[in-house]
Amino acid sequence: MRSLITGGRGFVGQWLAAHLRSLGDEVVVIDLEVDVTDPAAVLAALTAAAPDAVYHLAAMTHVGESWDDPLKVLEVNVLGTAVLLAAARQCGSDPRVLVTSSAEVYGAVTDPSKLPLREDSPTAPLTPYAASKLAAEAFVDQAVRGHGQHAITVRPFNHIGPGQTPNFAVPALAKRIVAAERRGADAIVVGNLSARRDFTDVRDVVRAYRLLVESGTPGTVYNVCSGHDVAIQEIADQLLALAGASLHLEVDPALVRPVEVPELRGDPSRLQGVTSWKPEIPLAQTLADVLGYWRGTAD
Repeated sequence: MRSLITGGRGFVGQWLAAHLRSLGDEVVVIDLEVDVTDPAAVLAALTAAAPDAVYHLAAMTHVGESWDDPLKVLEVNVLGTAVLLAAARQCGSDPRVLVTSSAEVYGAVTDPSKLPLREDSPTAPLTPYAASKLAAEAFVDQAVRGHGQHAITVRPFNHIGPGQTPNFAVPALAKRIVAAERRGADAIVVGNLSARRDFTDVRDVVRAYRLLVESGTPGTVYNVCSGHDVAIQEIADQLLALAGASLHLEVDPALVRPVEVPELRGDPSRLQGVTSWKPEIPLAQTLADVLGYWRGTAD
């Protein structure tokens, strides 16, 4: 299979490219050299690549930072998706398209009986990032209904692994622990530790993406998640234990988002029903790998 990945040099894109190549796929990566909001540039890239499958990962992905420039988030995440879908229809190779949305579209769930979240659960995005992802989903649905395009949407829940930037909670914690070790400090700053998230190793996530490109039904949304949630406090405790560190955790109000989703846990049944996928890498291994990654950096 010949595959094209937008945002292919990002955290998930690099793991996806490696996984696809391990399966024998020919992989074309486009990233910052192609503006995903430029119809001519995107069409030219897809026409030249003539892919059988397109994985649309390019996006502005930081939830907290989406409050700072919501218009840019909408431009990249919504317009970029519409441009990509149109280019896939026009490029001549009729590729299957996988568009990455986010579990953030579900918003805050205050009633535990509503968990786990299924694809038909109500959506109520709380942030500009989440709103942009839900709007992008609408373009996928319209592409399928209006043009018969083979496109699917994935809603990944929190995915983590080595190489992720410290803009996200788990790598940020690991990086601060390693930095404190090197300085001989006795404390690190943290954000909200009470939030609970459904974490999956990025290497398991990209396996799901490839399987869904093969087996997913056009116009269908698929959760990509473990089906279990864990508090950020527990993540911090596990990282400290793995590091053998005795550090105080000090909450920094600047690291707390203006609006926080208290708990996210998904139901992966639809994904598993069409692919038989299940997570293979345990959380403890993922956290050890993340910690090892930061110990191997010069920062």
